[in-house]
Amino acid sequence: MAERSTAAVDVADNSGDEPLTAQADQSTADGVAKNRERDTDNDEAQGSGGTQGPGKASPPELHSGHKLARRYRLEECVTRLDGFSSWRAVDEKLRRAVGVHILPADHARARTVLAAARSSALLGDPRFVQVLDAVEENDLVYVVHEWLPDATELTTLLAAGPLEPHDAYQMVSQLSAAMAAAHREGLSHLRLNPNAVLRTSTGQWRIRGLAVNAALRGVTSTSPQRTDTEAIGALLYAALTQRWPYENDAYGLSGLPKDLGLIPPDQVRAGVHRGLSELAMRALANDGATASRHEAPCTTPEELVKAIGEMPRIRPPEPAFTAPPEYQRTTYQQGTYGRPAPHPGVTQPVPAPPPPLQSRTGKALKWAVSALLIAALGLGSWQLADALMDQGRSDDTNQTQTTDGNDKNGDQIRPAKPISISGARDFDPFGDGSEKPSDIGKTYDGDPSSYWQTDFYLSEDFGRLKSGVGIIYDLGKVQDVGKVTVTFLGNTSVELRSAGEKATVEPTSIDAFSKVAEGSGATVELKPGKPLKTRYLLVWLTKLPLQTDDGKWRGRLADVKVTS
Repeated sequence: MAERSTAAVDVADNSGDEPLTAQADQSTADGVAKNRERDTDNDEAQGSGGTQGPGKASPPELHSGHKLARRYRLEECVTRLDGFSSWRAVDEKLRRAVGVHILPADHARARTVLAAARSSALLGDPRFVQVLDAVEENDLVYVVHEWLPDATELTTLLAAGPLEPHDAYQMVSQLSAAMAAAHREGLSHLRLNPNAVLRTSTGQWRIRGLAVNAALRGVTSTSPQRTDTEAIGALLYAALTQRWPYENDAYGLSGLPKDLGLIPPDQVRAGVHRGLSELAMRALANDGATASRHEAPCTTPEELVKAIGEMPRIRPPEPAFTAPPEYQRTTYQQGTYGRPAPHPGVTQPVPAPPPPLQSRTGKALKWAVSALLIAALGLGSWQLADALMDQGRSDDTNQTQTTDGNDKNGDQIRPAKPISISGARDFDPFGDGSEKPSDIGKTYDGDPSSYWQTDFYLSEDFGRLKSGVGIIYDLGKVQDVGKVTVTFLGNTSVELRSAGEKATVEPTSIDAFSKVAEGSGATVELKPGKPLKTRYLLVWLTKLPLQTDDGKWRGRLADVKVTS
């Protein structure tokens, strides 16, 4: 079960198909969400037992060790039903684990699955488990996708209890933003359930099976945005209460009591965050009405994102302070090693100090120690007097002289002065040469609310496509640079590079810049280790943060200040 709970492979629901609305009306526009296949846990756990509809193509006869395209070696079947199977496999070319869905090429849904997989792959959003390949070969259609060994299904997380308010807030925020982005590209999920939601070891939430899960099972909807929004509401409800918001049990969760209707999460479990409870009810809309009596319903992921943005932000709990254990010396440190333990209630004799050295050697040793102490005291007294005299001379000098620009220590006491930036341009030597050039001026316009941002990438290290991107700043002439302060939106790793004192024209190569300082954070002070004279500075971003508003790895530089 541990393998399946962390695999990026679509799996069937835990139980019968619960409706995605509070009412079991089979005639609504989203009836497809209420008439999904009756997949069971046993089908998945045993990797068999799925039934085929009449006239369906038989699943291909595959086994562990079978290779697809001389590359993907099948390891373990995790789902086999309705004419298709899902496997954990190994990409022998790249030496990594992958997931594979396989179905016969003459399967009724083969063309739909291929089209869905290719559309999902084109989205390229890191919040979704990525489709890596979609192929028709040797009478088979197979879809290869990421396998996330460090991720855990929401089903498994909820088995241990409801989520903390901050975790539930992060989950609904990231899922809503991701699905809003997918729907803007014309993609929907339609099978968004606790099995399709994963949390990675870094705390990021990922969605698997975008478009593909529904295509494999033939699920469609006349109002896909509403279907996915209601599914997000059900996930939030389950995360807050550890209960499924419908009468039937599902995904290892108990359903609500029968004939009670849909009640708010804060009435199901004590201590539920009131704002999140209200949000879940707004998403669980019924035929255009809302389960919440106070706010308008959210029927699209975009409306859900807006509603979350209007809520006060839920911050993570403060870490509990744990007092360090009281230091206790060992019996050896206490000087009792090898002695019998004292009996309680018995007065212990105080050990007498050892007798002084009385021999000739002892007397000589005492005289030598005394002489060393006298010499040390004399030397210390002389050094103290000399220091006091130097201080007196320095005070007299400071009282009779003033510091001017010719003072040899003037550089140390001169206050820092701002250096104006006369121009800047984006610098992307390892890419297409341009990264949002129209917004460069926002980094030194004095307005911290405006910013320049990079393109988005699939990881903090630019998807391993390049070592970094940055902005070249022109100071107008060669100047003494003492510090550069940069402000980002999100913790970002950055280097300060200099073109040197002799550069008279703006360099075009990264090799023309030398690193003089580096740091990481939201506001970073970059101080060169030695005096720096230059006209051209390069602020070079090396690691990007994951932005919470769009769920993409990108750098956002809001402000740059240069001082002497």
